[in-house]
Amino acid sequence: MAEVSLKGEQRVFMTGNEVVAWAAVAAKVDIMYGYPITPQNEIMHYWTRLAPKYGKKFLQTEDEISAGFTTLGGILTGRKAFTATAGPGNVLMQESAGMAEMMRIPVVYVIQQRGGPSTATVIYAQQETTLTAFGGNGEGHRIVYSTATHQELFDYTIKAFNSAWTYRFPTFLLGDGYQAKMREPLTIYDPEEKGMKLVPAEATVGDMAESGRSFRHLRNTYNTEDELYEVVMANQRDWDAMAPKVVEWEEKGCEDADVIIVSHGIVSRAALGAYNQLRAEGKKVGYFRPITIRPFPGEQLTKAMKGAKKLLVAESAYGQLLKMVQNGTYDNAIEIAPMLRPGVGITTEEIVQEYNKL
Repeated sequence: MAEVSLKGEQRVFMTGNEVVAWAAVAAKVDIMYGYPITPQNEIMHYWTRLAPKYGKKFLQTEDEISAGFTTLGGILTGRKAFTATAGPGNVLMQESAGMAEMMRIPVVYVIQQRGGPSTATVIYAQQETTLTAFGGNGEGHRIVYSTATHQELFDYTIKAFNSAWTYRFPTFLLGDGYQAKMREPLTIYDPEEKGMKLVPAEATVGDMAESGRSFRHLRNTYNTEDELYEVVMANQRDWDAMAPKVVEWEEKGCEDADVIIVSHGIVSRAALGAYNQLRAEGKKVGYFRPITIRPFPGEQLTKAMKGAKKLLVAESAYGQLLKMVQNGTYDNAIEIAPMLRPGVGITTEEIVQEYNKL
């Protein structure tokens, strides 16, 4: 097997977790902080193999709470840092995510979803969609990319760091156990060789080399309601200005569709297969996938379904995507057919079967 490198473009055959580790190297990440949990363990394993070769660092912490906060500490001192987790670890990391939201710390979390509630299954689900997009104890200003392929795991890991450091909102990369464990081909590359600009990290504290640096006052505790109101509303204004710039979606055949299949993440691969099969049979079907589930492309979905009669929402959860769709298209009376399979995979054949029941 040829040695893998980021010189030029190289076709590789990797697991999703391995892809994330390589993408972090490509994004010029300095350090990963992490704690083991399935199905993301191999991100840590691959990262620790790559770190010595590329001058990177790794710290295993005592739990996920610590992993989240040490990642924030590394970022405050000017390191481009990230962490990765799943399920119960994602629950624990919400504490640090809330602090990052309030203090506008550009942290990147990689979430390889597993089933819940509690420890539940350790392999696959889309049951962390709500937690990842709306977790924390405040308004939850965060960017969430939901990936469908290994190529997207690579591309959007790099993009996640740029988005986090550009807009200074916590940014999540959402995968799942299937993506984490399976292998598939993709192209890896050095983004700077392709002309992509990587947003550099900068220190907030501990930078004594620049005596004239500007003063930045960071707080995540406020004494009065009025103080908190002003800060949250300022964050909201920044979010509203940013959202149209980062929102992403994919759609096919919606312009003349009677039924539009809506899905996200790996389930959208089955949805795309169903769309291709049904279109080949002459059916007027469309395909819509939110790539950012926060911000959700509700305006774009509303426009796409303008001539449609029904939406078929397919997800490996019990209505977490469905609620986003309903909220994003709240002023439309279109009929929605839910296909809700919490914790289990969905195939092309099953989506076609559901379509034929409509």
